[in-house]
Amino acid sequence: MARYDEKLLIEIEEREEEKIEGIERKELNIPNLAEREVIRHFIHLSQMNYGVDTGFYPLGSCTMKYNPRILEKIARNEKINYVHPLQSEKNIQGCLEIIYKLEKMLCEITGMDAFTLQPCAGAHGELTGLLIARAYFEKKGERRKEVIVPDSAHGTNPASAKMAGFDVIEIPSKQGMVDMEALRSVLSDDTAVFMLTNPNTLGIFEKNIVEIAREVKKKGALLYYDGANLNAIMGITNPAIMGFDIVHLNLHKTFATPHGGGGPGSGPVGVKSFLERFLPVPRVREKNGKYFFDYEMPDSIGKVSYFYGNFSVLLKAYAYITMKGKKLEEVSKKAVLNSNYLMEKLRKAGVEVPFYGRRMHEFVVSTKNLNIRAMDVAKRLLDYGFHPPTVYFPLIVEEAMMIEPTEDATKETLDNFSNAIEKIIKEPSEILKNAPQNMPVKRVDEAKIAKKMILSWKDLKKS
Repeated sequence: MARYDEKLLIEIEEREEEKIEGIERKELNIPNLAEREVIRHFIHLSQMNYGVDTGFYPLGSCTMKYNPRILEKIARNEKINYVHPLQSEKNIQGCLEIIYKLEKMLCEITGMDAFTLQPCAGAHGELTGLLIARAYFEKKGERRKEVIVPDSAHGTNPASAKMAGFDVIEIPSKQGMVDMEALRSVLSDDTAVFMLTNPNTLGIFEKNIVEIAREVKKKGALLYYDGANLNAIMGITNPAIMGFDIVHLNLHKTFATPHGGGGPGSGPVGVKSFLERFLPVPRVREKNGKYFFDYEMPDSIGKVSYFYGNFSVLLKAYAYITMKGKKLEEVSKKAVLNSNYLMEKLRKAGVEVPFYGRRMHEFVVSTKNLNIRAMDVAKRLLDYGFHPPTVYFPLIVEEAMMIEPTEDATKETLDNFSNAIEKIIKEPSEILKNAPQNMPVKRVDEAKIAKKMILSWKDLKKS
C-alpha cells in the first residue's frame, strides 16, 4: 500500500487558470487546479486504499474472499446492463431464467424448498424471514410474540426481530455454544422463532443442533438459520438436515461479490414448503420453457424490495456456483483448514483461544491473557501491512479478535500474518498504544471522531 503526504484539494495552492475551450463545466465547486494535479490526487488516494486485491483481509464474520474477475466481466456485459426491470416478460427471458435457476441452486445447497431473491442484504433477509414467520403464525391464529437469540448472535438478529414486531429474549452461551438448559427455560407457547448461526460467531459448530431443533419444534416454534457462515459447510451438510425452517444467505459473502464499504449485497431467504405461500411476490415460475412472474399468492407478505432484488449480485452468485459446481465443498474444506492452521499458529505464539477446540471457517482469540488491548494489536497490524481482523466481537469474549482467513489465503500468507502478531505481542506497550505509525493517518481519537464527524471536505471547511 502506497503512502503519500496527500493534501485535500482545498489545501492545494491554486494555479493560474487552465482552460480547454468547449469542455469546461461552468459550475464546479472545487479549487482551481490543473487537470494533472487533480488526476494525481485521486490516483494517490486510490493507491493508499486497501482491499482484498492488495492484501490479506481476515475480517471475521465478513468473508472477504477473493472475487474472480470473470464475474465482474459477466456482470458488466451490455446485454445485462441495458436490461430494464420494466421490460415485458418476453424480452427478459434470460434474466428470469437466471433467477429461476439460481433459486433451484440455493435450494440444493441449503436443503430448502423455495427461495426469494428480493432482499438486498443479510439483515434485509433477516427481516424478510421474520415477517414470513409472523405471517405464518397469524394465519394459524396464534399470537406468538417472542424471538430467542443466543448472546453470541450477530447484532442484526435482535434488531431485525424487533423491527418485525417481536420481543427479543437473549440466552447465555455455555462453553461457546447454546446452553440447552437456558434454552429450555425460555421456550414457551409464546416463542415464535429461535434464531441461530451455525457455525456460530466463535466459529464453533453447535454440536447439539439436532436436540435444539427438537426442543424448538416441541413448542411449535420455528428454527431460523442465519446463513452468514455458510462458507463453512457448503456441500458437507445443510440447514435443512439440521432442522431449520427458514434460512437467509449472504450471497455477496459466500458466493463472491466485492462488498466492502456497505454494498452491494443480496440476502435471499429460503423456506421449507409449508412456508412457501408467505414468500414475497412476485415468484418466478417456468412453464413449457417460458418464464413468468407469479403474483397469485394471497398469503404473501408482499414485496420487500424494488423490483426483483440486486440482480448484479444474483448474476455473480449464479456464475460463481456454476463455475465451482461440485467443488463448492472444496471451498468450505479449505476455509476450515486455513482457519484451524492459523488458530494453532497463534495459540502456540501465546495468544489465548477461548473455549479451545476445533473451529470451522473462523475463530476468535483474546489478548486479555497478554494484558494487551485487541485494538492496539489491530492498529499495529496496519504497520505490518495487514488489514486488522474484527475486534471486540462477539461480546462474550473480552479483548476479542475474530479472524476469518477464507479459503483463498496461502500458507505463506497465513505464516506471515501469524509471524506479525507474534512480533507485535512482544513489542513495548508504547509502540502498540501509538500505532499505527507508518500509515498516512496516525492513531485517531475514536471518541472525538464519533462526537465530531467530518465526513467530507465540506465539513472540514466549516470546522
